[in-house]
Amino acid sequence: MGTLYLVRHGQASFGADNYDQLSPLGVQQCTQLGRYFATKGRRFAAVLTGTLQRQIQSYDAIAEGLGQRQATLQLPGLNEYDSHAVIAAIHPQPLAKADTPEAYRQHFRILRDGLAAWMAGRTQPQGMPSYADFVGGIHDALARVRAVPDGDVLIVSSGGPISTVVAQVLGAPAETSIELNLRIRNSAVSEFAVNPKRLALVTFNTLPHLDSAEHASWVTHT
Repeated sequence: MGTLYLVRHGQASFGADNYDQLSPLGVQQCTQLGRYFATKGRRFAAVLTGTLQRQIQSYDAIAEGLGQRQATLQLPGLNEYDSHAVIAAIHPQPLAKADTPEAYRQHFRILRDGLAAWMAGRTQPQGMPSYADFVGGIHDALARVRAVPDGDVLIVSSGGPISTVVAQVLGAPAETSIELNLRIRNSAVSEFAVNPKRLALVTFNTLPHLDSAEHASWVTHT
């Protein structure tokens, strides 16, 4: 039996023209996570990421802090859903830029509704897979994890896939993953005990590498 460390990417560039890019703080968060792994003597039998830039950059920063870089398997099934497409499927009019508290809250209210509609099959956001195919890509990645013969595995992904895994392991409804997703912090670690047949949740959404007064201001959600 090994452990799966399922990590959300560091802070990206919310509100910028290109969200899919780590902010300087996002790089620091993930580098610090790598340092934490190093202090614990963590070594990984396999490393998987999605194909999004922020996920790949997050692993690069983790590897820098860990002092050990290894080949990664990049799987589209670990990519995040397209939040703009999800929103546009139920709200075709452009949203105001989320640069005020109210605009920020409106963005996430509509996102919740859009995700629920996609999960229920009421919408099909442009350029995205069906929800069933989205889940299928995550299952494929987990099958690869269970097939690792020995040792721990690191996955660097995003809130959508991570919350989907947690909800399914707990036997919760798909809609539960929406609220889980909106609470996952940047560079947070969720741990699962793994054997060839199943995963068991050990911890969710933890930030042991930022658990100090020095790093309190590094905790972010978007």
